[in-house]
Amino acid sequence: MSLLDWLTQALEVIVALAAAPLFLGWINQCRAWLQNRRAPSLLLPYYGLRKLFHKDAVIATNASPLFRAAPYVVFGTMVTAAAVIPSMGTRLPFTDAADAIVLVGLFATARVFLALAAMDVGTAFGTLGARREMMIGFLAEPALLMVIFVASLITATTTLPAISERLALQELGLYPSLAFTAVAFTMVLLAENARIPVDNPATHLELTMIHEAMLLEYSARHLALMEWAAALKLFNYAGIGFALFIPWGVNMGAGPLALLASVPLLALKLALAGAGLALVETVSAKLRVFRAPEFLATAFLLAVLGLLVHLLLRAA
Repeated sequence: MSLLDWLTQALEVIVALAAAPLFLGWINQCRAWLQNRRAPSLLLPYYGLRKLFHKDAVIATNASPLFRAAPYVVFGTMVTAAAVIPSMGTRLPFTDAADAIVLVGLFATARVFLALAAMDVGTAFGTLGARREMMIGFLAEPALLMVIFVASLITATTTLPAISERLALQELGLYPSLAFTAVAFTMVLLAENARIPVDNPATHLELTMIHEAMLLEYSARHLALMEWAAALKLFNYAGIGFALFIPWGVNMGAGPLALLASVPLLALKLALAGAGLALVETVSAKLRVFRAPEFLATAFLLAVLGLLVHLLLRAA
């Protein structure tokens, strides 16, 4: 690995850490504009994190060491995932250490620790949110894996940077299989990141909340890490979508200038993706909790349909 590859790796992690709250703030602004409301500041997520980091943590007396360690584990897994996703370059030193299947495993690890920490104190809201989160994850992970398998069959690799590079170098054409999987991936992204129609990140109603119910017992730096990790997860899912469906514009070892050029292109992709997510959330209605399995089953079926279409077209 060259010095440029290590520079790309470090830059990707730094940009993910810095831009994840900004990406979340941009989505909130777009939602407010589409709903004809006064938009909050684009930097509001940064202000919230700074305020939380300067507060003293309040922890329940019966909380175990797992409750204290969970925010660091969840945040660490999201940072590790950001190091594997080719948001600005495909020649990453961590490519040989983790493929797309390991990436799904990192998301699952964060979910398990988050759910265990929510149940650790023994509150009703935390247990309720943990059970709902595990139900969502149980249904979303197979759909995400199926989406990745379709791209893996097209490119003959399970490494996400290699998938992105090979898709970008192929001749421009229409892939019906990727069209089906793109819709499935969008549905999984909404479910996994607690967005409408599966969840509403702006509510604390006990009958509807999922992700927020697991964070009610956290405060100060622990809550800041959880909120930052949630923003990183959304950023990482957007990066996976770019790698699979919009792979153009990343540095493939061309040089430092190509690496610098990938930064504004990434910003443009994030701006369009944020506006698109805000539009989807604005025109969608919040589903009942027990309708979420149907939503994710549809995503899985669309991903399977994409797989079948690819196999049939290749056989023809």
